[in-house]
Amino acid sequence: MKSKLFILTLVLASIPSIAAYAHHSFAGTYIEDQSVKLEGTVAEFNIRNPHSFISIEVTDKDGKTTRWGGEWGGVTQLSQGGINRFTLKIGEKIIVDGAPARDSSDHKVLVRKVVRPATATTPEFTWQGRVQ
Repeated sequence: MKSKLFILTLVLASIPSIAAYAHHSFAGTYIEDQSVKLEGTVAEFNIRNPHSFISIEVTDKDGKTTRWGGEWGGVTQLSQGGINRFTLKIGEKIIVDGAPARDSSDHKVLVRKVVRPATATTPEFTWQGRVQ
């Protein structure tokens, strides 16, 4: 009887970790083995948990501007990489590399790298990592 109770306890204890693992699977939304590079300006930046989001205004060669959404790490992951809510400002030029959305009309990317080139008033900044 004690062994059955022990096994039941183990099974019940593992359920939250299964749910957490499922939450962190990006494969259903993004093509993780592909990469897209976006050059544009910061339109919005929300640093929060469990994931932060950045909006980038990208102008193509024909002059058409499209807003892309970037899904990024949470507060702890980004702060460990030197990012806080003041790091990126609206209107700053940035370059984002990441995994594109499975549906290209979504204009979304899973952020893997962000570069803010140096200007006369701000130094270059680079963040690189895997969103957790």
